Amino acid sequence: MNEFTFNTARSIRFGVGHLELLGDVTKSLTDQKLLLVTDPGMMATGIVDRAENVLRQSGLDIVLFNEVEADPPEAKILQAVDLAVSAQIGCVIGLGGGSSLDVAKLVALLAVGKEKLSDIYGVGNARGPRLPLILVPTTSGTGSEVTPISIVTTGTNEKMGVVSPIILPDIAVLDPALTVGLPPHITAATGIDAMVHAIEAYTSVNPNNNPVSRTLAEKALTLMGASLLTAVQDGQNLKARSDMLLGAMLAGQAFANAPVAAVHALAYPLGGRFHIPHGLSNSLVLPHVLRFNAELKPEPYAELAPFAFSELAEVEPQNRATAFIDKLIELSSDCGLQQNLRQMGIPQEVLPELADDAMNQSRLLVNNPRTLTREDALAIYRSAF
Repeated sequence: MNEFTFNTARSIRFGVGHLELLGDVTKSLTDQKLLLVTDPGMMATGIVDRAENVLRQSGLDIVLFNEVEADPPEAKILQAVDLAVSAQIGCVIGLGGGSSLDVAKLVALLAVGKEKLSDIYGVGNARGPRLPLILVPTTSGTGSEVTPISIVTTGTNEKMGVVSPIILPDIAVLDPALTVGLPPHITAATGIDAMVHAIEAYTSVNPNNNPVSRTLAEKALTLMGASLLTAVQDGQNLKARSDMLLGAMLAGQAFANAPVAAVHALAYPLGGRFHIPHGLSNSLVLPHVLRFNAELKPEPYAELAPFAFSELAEVEPQNRATAFIDKLIELSSDCGLQQNLRQMGIPQEVLPELADDAMNQSRLLVNNPRTLTREDALAIYRSAF
């Protein structure tokens, strides 16, 4: 067996109603002034008010930063850091989707004042220390609450990653009830995103791909493959919501240690240039990247197929990878997601520029089961068009 390293959040608290325990959970870590990081959409749900009440009832002092944007730009992150420094914050709580959690991670790191954002892009460049950090996800998608990764939009459209175990949180609090109000389209897109995390972690050729990540990916797909459509069609179904939240977290743990690959590399330019939500970007390119990979490397997809869709256990192994891809397309369509780039208003003439952008994601492309050139990337975008 190859050597490997597996990192995750120090403590994970999972359960319906766990938002009400946030004060006690926080006080077990610190009693210093908090920065609560979230976004305007979360403010409209009432969840932020509930969290603030719980924290204040525990005697904690709170400063609110509620201006997180999707695909957070550098300027917005630095604005939150400035607030944390000026308010003499001693702890950071991220509450919301992946963007809010990613911003919270970087604020906890940069507010200490030992590092600059421009210096920590890439793998292993952030060294710390950081402030105490608690993450509370409200979507079942990114798994950001258990990943050492934060994605930042730099310049006008390029995405860069900060990857370091130092930004893993001290505590992740997962309350499935917080995902009940998620609209169907967001439920679908974030759910497919989480499934992509599991698929790419399992098939990653990164040297740190490991049996723990593969086992987590299998369980994640079992949970999400059986529950995503129910969660989309019956958003009040707490079992489906619980299975999706747990599955997304397990997938997050998997890809945090066996990193993702070409699906994400080709999805990022769609978000950067056209502001397509990350989960939907992944969904749009997923079957086309998998078909490209499975031409030469069908075995891992054939292995995964029955975990996501139990009926595929009856399909002959040599046909199972293709059947798996077809089922993923069917699931995406049944969930109501757009199926091609044309539906997103993307003009065909920009596809070469998207291919150029994708090739900049070298930290991801090296993990792909099949080597992918710019010409391959362009062909995949044309297939997705």
